[in-house]
Amino acid sequence: MAENRIERKRVLSRKSKSEDVKSVIENGVSARRTTITNSNVVSSKAQLSHMYGSLTETDLTFKIVQLGDSGVGKTCLLLKFRDNTFLSGNFISTVGIDYRNKVIEIDGTKVKLQIWDTAGQERFRSVTHAYYRDAHALLLLYDVTNKISFDNIRAWLAEIKEYAADDVVIMLLGNKTDCKNSERVVRKEDGENLAREYNVAFMETSAKTGLNVDLAFTAIARELLSKNSGESNKSSFKVQDYIREQTQKNTCVNCTI
Repeated sequence: MAENRIERKRVLSRKSKSEDVKSVIENGVSARRTTITNSNVVSSKAQLSHMYGSLTETDLTFKIVQLGDSGVGKTCLLLKFRDNTFLSGNFISTVGIDYRNKVIEIDGTKVKLQIWDTAGQERFRSVTHAYYRDAHALLLLYDVTNKISFDNIRAWLAEIKEYAADDVVIMLLGNKTDCKNSERVVRKEDGENLAREYNVAFMETSAKTGLNVDLAFTAIARELLSKNSGESNKSSFKVQDYIREQTQKNTCVNCTI
């Protein structure tokens, strides 16, 4: 009887240890699964953030559509603003339409800019026209080294008048100012005069160096915020005044270095 009791205790002891080991293994697997799941969630959020912008909540969302002939630098401008990267090497045309999001903060207000990058080729015009109507702002680009792209601005403005909302905010951008002086065929004064004729904001940019890229989108966002707040008095925001003020400020800073 004594031997049976001893053997029984040994069996129970082995069973208890086995259950403890099983519990540890199961808990370990469970913890590992939780870690993997959390890791996947973090990874997914990171990928979504990279593709579509910050996942933080925003106060307002504005739709901005980029327009202009093929090759003027619309995609490069967007990527410079969105990711601070520049597409160098072979040129690849945008097919149809694409978009990116970026959240910026202006005077304590988080604003999500939904920026649509359109193809400049004639065969895609019927597709891009559909995106004019509900756009809050339009960035119209030309290439300062391409006279034809500048001459076509009037045709683009005619399309805007036909398809876009009457109160849409328009900004004219002369891009690729990083070019050599010998390559420039459109003077800054030409862009300023055309913008003045159509009563739209204007500045020159470079997607390569980043010149005025952030300023262009920030100025547009501030103008849209001003319109959204219903400001209509004399002290309301004036986008061209803001551009002039910021440009002079940056110039003065550079001059003192």
